[in-house]
Amino acid sequence: MAGRSLGRDFRWLWAAYAVNAYGSGLGFGALPLIAVLVLHASPAQVSALAAVGPAVGALIALPLGPWVEFRRKRPVMIAMDLARFAVMLTIPVAYAFGRLSFVQLLVVSAVVAAAKIASSAASGAYLKALVRPDDLLVANARFESTTWSSIAVGPPLGGAAVGLFGPVTTVLADAFSYLLSALGITAIRGREEPPRRTDERRARAGELLDGWRHLLTHPGLRALYANQLLVSGLIMATEPLLAVLLLGQLGFPPWQYGLAFAAPCVGGLIGSRLARRVVARYGQHRILRTVGALRAVWLIGLAFVQPGVAGLVTVIAVELAIIISMSLYNPVLATYRLEHTPKDRVARTLSAWSIGSSASIAILSALGGLLADATSPRTAVTVAGLLILASPLLLPRRPDPARVPVRHAVTVD
Repeated sequence: MAGRSLGRDFRWLWAAYAVNAYGSGLGFGALPLIAVLVLHASPAQVSALAAVGPAVGALIALPLGPWVEFRRKRPVMIAMDLARFAVMLTIPVAYAFGRLSFVQLLVVSAVVAAAKIASSAASGAYLKALVRPDDLLVANARFESTTWSSIAVGPPLGGAAVGLFGPVTTVLADAFSYLLSALGITAIRGREEPPRRTDERRARAGELLDGWRHLLTHPGLRALYANQLLVSGLIMATEPLLAVLLLGQLGFPPWQYGLAFAAPCVGGLIGSRLARRVVARYGQHRILRTVGALRAVWLIGLAFVQPGVAGLVTVIAVELAIIISMSLYNPVLATYRLEHTPKDRVARTLSAWSIGSSASIAILSALGGLLADATSPRTAVTVAGLLILASPLLLPRRPDPARVPVRHAVTVD
């Protein structure tokens, strides 16, 4: 997979994605950090920033699905990158003039979340048209490996940069990564066909719900969507609970806490590089079933974390197992989703998927926080670990007979 060439235009798309991913890795957790260090925000405000911004962003993105669907995807990706560059840049500017406010952080968080959903939908639709059907898994695996490597490298470097140069340093780096990403996308030379509506009578009538309609009426996608909402929501809901448990109750020093979540990201490189080989050997459906189930068995291990080195090793081992499973599963899922979605519905389907995922994470995180307040963080993590064990029941039981035909819409000048 490493030596397989997907063409010059894909390399530029991948480079733009990598710049974007590493910028986001450097800026990981930057807004909550600024809220605490600069604005002296309360815990309730920090929680609101983590939940309200993405939730509002998902609402903003709701009508963007049809808008993205019926426009050329490259200009949409460039516009979303420039929008994120502009809105992120307002933070260091406001900070320099002493005008930074908590409301501004909420607005920035919402705009970035909405632009990310729209950009991801456009990118997925563009990728389906850019590469050959047989290369979709290779392309998605490369994006997956880039994501995990950026998570492994970015946050530690970002933390060091904040310590050396101040709290808005990583925000500035993240902002310029969007600008560089936009420049990378403009370097793609492919000519994109203008999208066309397949049924003019239904134009604007049901477009807003067409993505969900496709997800919920396709048996395989419906099962995978329900499974993904539960799994991703429960895994993400444990993150703030683990922060309280490890840093507060168990007394982990910050460097150990960072190591516990950065070191296992090397598993993302392992899983993503195995994706094409295991699919070729065992088949797409078996991987979705088997690895989809494996993702669910590890989380309960975090309920048994103890203080000291043994606890640190436990967290690293559990997170490594989860990340290997996820990084192997995710590109296979992304490929299946593109293969089984018609060309004229890809952007709306991907938007619906992202919006549903954001809502699921917000709801389950809120419920996890309430349960932790009523009991304890360890109890809440335990409940999440037990609930996720039921998620394999939602996976599709039999393979689909055929995939949606892929027609290429990008030509080289």
